[in-house]
Formats: sequence, structure tokens, C-alpha cells
Amino acid sequence: MADPRLPVDLEVTLLGGPLRYTRKEVEELSGVGEDYAHRIWRALGFPTPPDDEVAFTDGDLEALREIKELLAHDLIDDDLVLQLSRAVGQTMGRLASWLGDVWLQRLSEQFPADESITPEVVVAALAATEELRAPFERLMLHGWRRQLTAAGLRAAASTAAASSDPVAGVAQLAVGFADVVSFTRMSRRMDGDSLAAFVERFESVATEIVAELGGRMVKTLGDEVLFTAGDARAAAEIGLQIAERCEEDPDFPRVRVGLAYGEVLLRLGDVFGTPVNLAARLTATAYPGSVLINSALAAELTGSDAYEINALRPRQLQGLGRIRPRLLARPSPRRTHPREQRSRRVNAVRAVRSRNIPPTH
Repeated sequence: MADPRLPVDLEVTLLGGPLRYTRKEVEELSGVGEDYAHRIWRALGFPTPPDDEVAFTDGDLEALREIKELLAHDLIDDDLVLQLSRAVGQTMGRLASWLGDVWLQRLSEQFPADESITPEVVVAALAATEELRAPFERLMLHGWRRQLTAAGLRAAASTAAASSDPVAGVAQLAVGFADVVSFTRMSRRMDGDSLAAFVERFESVATEIVAELGGRMVKTLGDEVLFTAGDARAAAEIGLQIAERCEEDPDFPRVRVGLAYGEVLLRLGDVFGTPVNLAARLTATAYPGSVLINSALAAELTGSDAYEINALRPRQLQGLGRIRPRLLARPSPRRTHPREQRSRRVNAVRAVRSRNIPPTH
């Protein structure tokens, strides 16, 4: 539903057409029942408008008609459509907010620092996005196709593993968290622009490292990222490279990382289960710049000379009992020449890439 505070012509521009229908009218014309239509609007993240409010466009009507057609397919039912609607609503809502922030940031750069941006200027800027809509929509569609293909390859690869069941949404994965050290204290010393730039750099660099090594970024939380990897060595490299990044990049923050390997539940692009909770707890207890892993991931890495794994004293982790973490590191400089250390690191990355494992859930 469009914001009633915006000018009508802006609504037409952004929504692709004028508001023509009340809720009752769009439900009757589409053939979708009142209760189910309510559930779809809420799943998409919108409140249900009053019966007599003209709040829907021809595009909304066409979308409901397509949902009606989808429901006639043998593989589609009410619950599946609601799940997908919720995924679309959450994903597109975040994407829209993200693009809006980027657009307004770019707009602010066009004005002197002492000149404020008025609501009229913001409205005009939003209207100007119409000329960019078509290429953005093509980009989003292509990105969706590429991600769908990658998801299909992951499902096919996990089917071959005896411990994975993509139909049930269960897989053996390494789960990792990377958390910025002392973020709350640092953020208090930053203004809004500096904080936004700081978070953007952390998230973008972490995402690049995860993608380069064949992992998947599940979510970013400002001062923390959650990622997965189907291969233990890929997970180890991701964790270490994120933790080591501040040593070669002064603009990258100091972080701590927790990794856990085990059976996880995959649902709507997110991951759940004991390994996720364990990785979060390990991250919270790790020292700045260090990577802690669980015993299962340590076992998967056994035999690799690219890493040094040391068992630490057991500790009580909330909700998980007494756990003995392992410290993951590069081979000790005391035992390995620096040139050989770097060579081993490069070889480890090459070994991960050479396996051609598709990005994981």
C-alpha cells in the first residue's frame, strides 16, 4: 500500500499506475478469497487497508490473479504461496530500504554541507528514479536467476551426501559468525556518515571474502555477519581471512570469529540448529583477532598442514553446557619460515577453489 503522505503523481510513478481499487474490489476481481488475501498482504509486510480505501493498482490485481493461477498447480498450495510471499516481502523490503539509503546518500553529496535537503527535494529525487527502474528491475531479475541456479546446484550437491536431506531442509555445514570487537564503544565516537561508511566497509569486505572462497553470506547485522560453507577448509579460510584482514588493511576493524560444523536446518534462506548457536557462543568468547572452532570442524580439518589447531580449556556456554573450543590459526611462525607460511596460506586457498564446490546454503 502506498504512503498516503506522498503526492498522487509520485504514487503513479513508483507503483506503475494509479490507485484504482478498494480491497474488496481487488479480491472480487481476482477471485482470491478475503481471508487468504488478508494473509498475503500481511505476509508481504503490509497492513490490510480499510474496506473503502482505494489502495490498489492494476499491478496488484494482476499479482493476485497470478497467485490464483499458481494455486491451480499440483505442486503449489496455500502454505507455499504464503511462505514465498513472506520471503519476497522481507527480502524486497530490505532491498528497497537499502537502495533508498544509497540513493539519498548520493543525493546528499550533491548539496553543500550547510544546506538541508527538503521533503520536496526527496520527492523529486524519488520521482527521478523512474528512468532507472527498468535497468534495476533487469538487474534484480538476473541476480535472482543466478542465485536460483546456485541454490539448485547446492541442493543437487547436498543430495549426494548421506548426511544431507535438501527436501527436509537439513544439511551438514560449517556455520560462522564474525563480530566487530568493541563496536558499541566505537560507534559512540562516530557521526552518522562515519558509522554508515564503517559498517558498509565491514559488510562489503566480509561478503567478498565469503563469496571468493565459495561460502554463502546468510545475513549481515551491522557489526556482525553470519555465513555458511559446505567445505571445512573453505570455512576455515573464510574465518581466518576475515580475522586477519585488519593486519593488512588499517580501515578494516578488528574482529573475532566463531565456527561450528554440524547438521543445520535450512529455512527461507536462513540457518538454524545447534551449530548456529554454538558458533555464536564461540564468537562471543573469542579473543579479538582469533578464530574459535568446535571439535567437529577440528576433526574435518585433521591432516591439513595449512592450519594449527589447539584445544583450549573447557568452558560453560549458555544453553550448550560445557564445551571445549579449539583455537584455529596459521602454523606458528616459530616453526615455519614466513615465506613458507604465506605459501601455505596461498596453497590452502587454491585447494579450496580447485574443488569447485558451489556456494552453500
